[in-house]
Amino acid sequence: MLGNFSYKNATKLYFGDDSLKYLNDELPKYGKNVQLIYGGGSIKKNGIYDEIVKILKDNGKNIIEDAGVMPNPTIEKLRDGIKIARDNKTDLLLAVGGGSCCDYAKAVSVSVNCDEDPWDKYYIRFEEPTCDILPVGCILTMAGTGSEMNAGAVITNHEQKLKIGHVFGEEVMPKFSILNPKFTFSLPKRQMVAGIYDIFNHICEQYFSGEDDNTSDYIAEALMKSLIHSSLIAVENPEDYEARSNIMWTATWALNTLISRGKSTDWMVHMIGQSVGAYTDATHGMTLSAVSLPYYRYIMPYGVKKFKRFAEEVWNVSIDGSSDEQVAEEGLKAMENWMRKIGVAMNISELGAKEDMIDGITEGTLILEGGYKVLTKDEIRRILKDSL
Repeated sequence: MLGNFSYKNATKLYFGDDSLKYLNDELPKYGKNVQLIYGGGSIKKNGIYDEIVKILKDNGKNIIEDAGVMPNPTIEKLRDGIKIARDNKTDLLLAVGGGSCCDYAKAVSVSVNCDEDPWDKYYIRFEEPTCDILPVGCILTMAGTGSEMNAGAVITNHEQKLKIGHVFGEEVMPKFSILNPKFTFSLPKRQMVAGIYDIFNHICEQYFSGEDDNTSDYIAEALMKSLIHSSLIAVENPEDYEARSNIMWTATWALNTLISRGKSTDWMVHMIGQSVGAYTDATHGMTLSAVSLPYYRYIMPYGVKKFKRFAEEVWNVSIDGSSDEQVAEEGLKAMENWMRKIGVAMNISELGAKEDMIDGITEGTLILEGGYKVLTKDEIRRILKDSL
């Protein structure tokens, strides 16, 4: 049965190889001071920075530089961004980059006018903002997180060895996002495939929850099949526009909350992967790929009906006379083969995790209750050992 739910997504999207021009339509809606958020400077090498700066200047905007957003934004960087916004009376936060820049911008947006410490308020107590929120716009240069059309923001605290995401209310969603697939062409291949797996796992986290045969499941299966097809083309030819545009569009729909409607959702791969990331600072998508198969093989007996469907509908597994468990396992083998083809990390040792980190990673893993099995700390420890 499809559960009861509400749905609203107010983010306006501009998609395509001429989409940047629509920044001209959005900028007049906001004040003069634009905080330009980006990462290590790759947008300066590929020319995107110059294009954006010209549009901002043509619209009479005062540009406030906020560079150096790292792949796993830290609480220290967040506090720097808050200070920049306060000191310059920022009117619009414009994030140019991947999910880390978008997440960081949203975390700044809910913190600038808040008197409390953002880590304690949002990432320990998981409270909602009670202050005015700055508007956020996103210009994507990497597909993966779906952060361009959701209200999530993940922040890392290295001192506490915690990496935590907070999904805020709809008012924190970006006001607009610009998606030009060509902006993703200059990504290193490893970053591209990490993003591809991040997309896939976002779908899995929502799909592998509940036994419902509902519309959300059918949409999820179609998104997974599209992503698998396009990913195999993109790893051979990263500048195939058709493949990269479909990957980018799938990323947005994988996590703009649509396919979670009527689902309890799981998210334990993310909880375990994020804890691995807090210890290793490894690329997010790779932490997910490294723990996925041990996790899914562990919980498969508790949701065998859905894992069998996954094998049949997504991977075209057909084995006459086999048990549901055997069909389900063949589906996970097909998934493993695809992961190896695109070249994602298959264990956490590849990412720098060591045996002596297991207890700490286990303790740093938040336990959620939306999946087929609510894990104990001992079970998380076992999955992590299987992931080494």
